[in-house]
Amino acid sequence: MDDLIARAVEDLASAGKVAALTGAGISTESGIPPFRGKGGLWERFDPMEIAHIDALMRDPAKVWTILVKEMKQIVDTAQPNDAHKGLARLEKMGKLETVITQNIDGLHQAAGNTDVIEFHGTFAWQRCMDCGLKYETSKVDISEIPPRCSCGGILRPDAVFFGEMIPQEALWRSRQIASDCDVMLVVGTSAVVQPAALMPVIAKQNGAKVIEINAERTPLTDEISDYLIMGGAGEIMTRIVAELEQKV
Repeated sequence: MDDLIARAVEDLASAGKVAALTGAGISTESGIPPFRGKGGLWERFDPMEIAHIDALMRDPAKVWTILVKEMKQIVDTAQPNDAHKGLARLEKMGKLETVITQNIDGLHQAAGNTDVIEFHGTFAWQRCMDCGLKYETSKVDISEIPPRCSCGGILRPDAVFFGEMIPQEALWRSRQIASDCDVMLVVGTSAVVQPAALMPVIAKQNGAKVIEINAERTPLTDEISDYLIMGGAGEIMTRIVAELEQKV
């Protein structure tokens, strides 16, 4: 691992534009369970029953009771971990420009990253289904389910449910950033959910180095990634940033 971390430090030191793509694996160290895979929420619940837009429109109280209330409790207490903090430090050093994330927990912003493209929206905010007014999730009173806006409309997570489109601006900006970067860090994503998984491919096709930091191999590992640093994202990011700070 030492050689790969040293290689990542060299690549980042010489890069002009760095972007990051993150997935559920970067937030598990903050106590946020993944949706997919072992221990994921979809092992316990059928996403088509509680996370599809049709389910939300049909029975918002059920979706709030089963899914949103639990997610709110998790997101309300979660704190950025060393991997989030490492990416924020890279931005402060002037290296990292943008984080493209599949996560909906808001932890990149909490850590200090200022340009975060949220592919799937965010659970950190709720919006009224009638007037569109937004509320911080942590400040939403859930003594009554579903909670309501001051206008009387029902609140929903400002996240992308199954059956809804990825925000077009998020898709457009992500493609542009992937095309322009010199290095893309891919941290904690299974790289199976499209179109987010396409971003490292676009980066590679446009000449960028793709550095993968993951606990296991992914579909990117053999074909797209220049190399994989296997292990916990928090420890690896901490080491990379510490060594990079000594170098630049």
